[in-house]
Amino acid sequence: MDRQLDIGNGVTIDSSLVTWRFDTSSGPGGQHANRANTRVEATLGLVDLDIEPSVKDRLTTRLGSEVRVSVDTTRSQSRNRDLALDRLEERLVQALVHQKRRKATRPSRSSSRRRVDAKRKRGQTKSRRRKPGHDD
Repeated sequence: MDRQLDIGNGVTIDSSLVTWRFDTSSGPGGQHANRANTRVEATLGLVDLDIEPSVKDRLTTRLGSEVRVSVDTTRSQSRNRDLALDRLEERLVQALVHQKRRKATRPSRSSSRRRVDAKRKRGQTKSRRRKPGHDD
């Protein structure tokens, strides 16, 4: 299973660098689930990767020194391996996405009015639930 993980920016990682662990899946399934090692755990060490230093720094600050993915959704070990590689690739791609900085803005006059009106209406609803008492 020699596959390249394409994480964007022209960076690819060979799947042979992924460390695999197999175990039995949890949950019901009878004899097959109790005996077959279909649960897959894929681990990729980011520190030892031979990729551009800026990309490696970004990945390690966001994800740590290693990325671990566990999959036991299907009954097939090979299918779970494929899913694990897909999820691993997805996590690496998400870690490289640059988030836009949020600009602080003031709430608009109409949104403030709507908020206050909603609070007033909610207070009136609650006051109508009260039993007539000392104040009424």
